[in-house]
Amino acid sequence: MTRPEAASDLCFCDARALAARIRRREVSAREVMAAHLARIARLNPTVNAIVAKLDDDACLALADDADRRLARRDDVGPLHGLPWAFKDLEPAVGFPMTLGSPILRSFEPAEDSVLVERLRRAGVLPIGKTNVPEFGMGSHTYNPVYGPTRNPWDPTNSAGGSSGGAGAALAAGLLPLADGSDYGGSLRNPGNFNGVVGFRPSVGLVPLAPHPFPFVGFMVKGPMARSVADVAFLLSVMAGDDARDPGCWPSDPAVFARPLERDLEGARVAWCPDLGGLPLDRRVREVLDAQRRVFEALGCIVEEAVPDLRGADEVFLDLGCG
Repeated sequence: MTRPEAASDLCFCDARALAARIRRREVSAREVMAAHLARIARLNPTVNAIVAKLDDDACLALADDADRRLARRDDVGPLHGLPWAFKDLEPAVGFPMTLGSPILRSFEPAEDSVLVERLRRAGVLPIGKTNVPEFGMGSHTYNPVYGPTRNPWDPTNSAGGSSGGAGAALAAGLLPLADGSDYGGSLRNPGNFNGVVGFRPSVGLVPLAPHPFPFVGFMVKGPMARSVADVAFLLSVMAGDDARDPGCWPSDPAVFARPLERDLEGARVAWCPDLGGLPLDRRVREVLDAQRRVFEALGCIVEEAVPDLRGADEVFLDLGCG
């Protein structure tokens, strides 16, 4: 028997710990799903982070099946029982992939992407998609199909983009983890806007397939979560080469599941909050300056490092649009 638990505890629990508790049957996948569905029902009409959602009965049926697998002592993946919504740029069988565009409003892919395959195999329970700007283009999430995603901290403000739906869903406790992608900031921007962690991996670490030009540009797919530890945990599922993506390089995803604790005494940290002169709000600079002292207190050697980024805009446009 599992004990009753406050929905807020389940919706803001560390994802790795929550998945472990489901596997140990300390809490049921149905309880976890019900807690998230209740929060989605209450907050998503305002935030609009999750789109193309299954009805609640279908979501709960997925959770019941996950619980039955545990009762049978089936082998399960590291994300078993966690509610999930794939970014609406990811092809996922059973869900529309609109890319936020009316011309794709009714398009349903016939195959999963490699990333979606991996997440399903890891045991996620897909309940919908997360909102994006049209075609994923832009740093704010709004489109003519689903409308705008709003910042859960202040609905009058932007949730960022293009993984804005994912970032807002995490901040609002609608999802325990999320996938995203990043071309010019689309994991990092919504992470910052929503007060969560968006991490851009190295190019080639997470497969992009299907992708028509795997060697062109610098788009990546990656993890989002409410903590660095959960981002690393999710990256251990996402990372690793795949024969269908020649742009990937061999790697060992298991390294990201290891403990993150380390002695930082003497570690060198390059400090460049404005990348050599980009506009930076005074309030943002004050927050960053305060965090510099955290690194120094940990024993890090913090050094000013201002790279020469003249021509960066031209390089970005040539690579991305040339």
